[in-house]
Amino acid sequence: MEESLVGEREAPWRQYSVLIVDDEPGMLSFLQRALSSRCGLVDCADTVEAARPMLSRNRYDLIVLDIALPGCSGIDWLHELRQDGYAGDVVLMTAYADLDTAIDALRAGAADLLQKPFSLALALNAIQRCFERSTLARENFVLRREISTHAADIEGVVGQSELMIKVCERLKRIAPTPATILLSGESGTGKEVAARALHRMSQRAAGPFVPVNCAAISAELIESELFGHIKGAYTGAQQSREGLFYYARGGTLFLDEISELPLAAQAKLLRVLEERRIRPVGSEQEVAVDVRVIAATNRDLKTEVAAQRFRQDLYYRLQVLEVTLPPLRERPEDIPLLVEHFMAQLTPNLGVPPLSLDPRTLARMADYDWPGNVRELRNLVERSLILGWFDIGPEPEMGISVTAGSDETLEAVEKRHILAVLAACDGNKSEASRRLGISRKTMDRKCQAWGL
Repeated sequence: MEESLVGEREAPWRQYSVLIVDDEPGMLSFLQRALSSRCGLVDCADTVEAARPMLSRNRYDLIVLDIALPGCSGIDWLHELRQDGYAGDVVLMTAYADLDTAIDALRAGAADLLQKPFSLALALNAIQRCFERSTLARENFVLRREISTHAADIEGVVGQSELMIKVCERLKRIAPTPATILLSGESGTGKEVAARALHRMSQRAAGPFVPVNCAAISAELIESELFGHIKGAYTGAQQSREGLFYYARGGTLFLDEISELPLAAQAKLLRVLEERRIRPVGSEQEVAVDVRVIAATNRDLKTEVAAQRFRQDLYYRLQVLEVTLPPLRERPEDIPLLVEHFMAQLTPNLGVPPLSLDPRTLARMADYDWPGNVRELRNLVERSLILGWFDIGPEPEMGISVTAGSDETLEAVEKRHILAVLAACDGNKSEASRRLGISRKTMDRKCQAWGL
């Protein structure tokens, strides 16, 4: 037992393998001694030509590579590695770091760039970041394979927690029925996403899905919006108009925030649910409608009924089939999948590279209460993609995050980072300059050049 614990302390990265390529014997010896007690396999080479056959024999998780090598340079080999499909991280080393070198390293797909001479702590931190990314990628791959065969796999609904598996099983069970459904849950838990999933899995999938936010329509117009009106029904009704129930024929009408419906409209809705007929405002004739209704609320309708703000008979009519969407704080294990899902959605439109979700950031996300639930997480991911780092909490770390393989120039990275710090300081240039370690004059010059 004691030997096992000692082994774990001595080799925290024992599952990882590293290839070091440098033509300086002293640097090779320095890194080999430091990593041999920490990693499972450490190989060394003094040229790219010597390293190539090693890479053909072993799958290295990380390559630590000098730029200035005899024959083939480190950056040239890195380009070659990426073209050949090597997906592991590469940390470049150089004694001649300048702007052009940094840009070349980024474009070649380096995970980090170490300027010689560097301390052991700096090198180990860079290597640890690479291994954390590799661990997360492996875990996400396994997780995606598990979820792809799980019962909770419904298009648009993301989650592998026990709570979400139960929700998805219930959605699948009730989707084919013609019954009215009530979706309850806090704001931002994904009630509209669930409603759309119900529509897609129903026999009405070929018909329209018509979402209505009851809270966004004035009390004076809500009946006209839902049921339509005839010409002259009220002041301003210059012509007849069909309502949303009519447009949802053969499909699904999603009534979000249904607790906001005025009592008069609630009475009419109850009648429509029972008789499947609507009467436009001002009309004496009824019109048959073939519509499935899915309602949603973020309030406790029992409390609303007790306060006489919601009709009891309508509540009983709605809650025959009810699905409650759990808040995000009760299913933190779903956060990595949701972040990956939102990044896949957002990066093409934003034109930015994805970010790496390291274990520390993930732990902070899991500890957060998420009062805005999944909607808040999506907004955080979008904001973080724009800023270039995960913006969590009131005092985020001001590190620059660049994804390997990005074509972004160092100047663009610098601009994005400075703008992010400025935003975190509420536009206070003096405070931003202090955090960045630059003069206020330099800050003003850069802002002027960017037209700020």
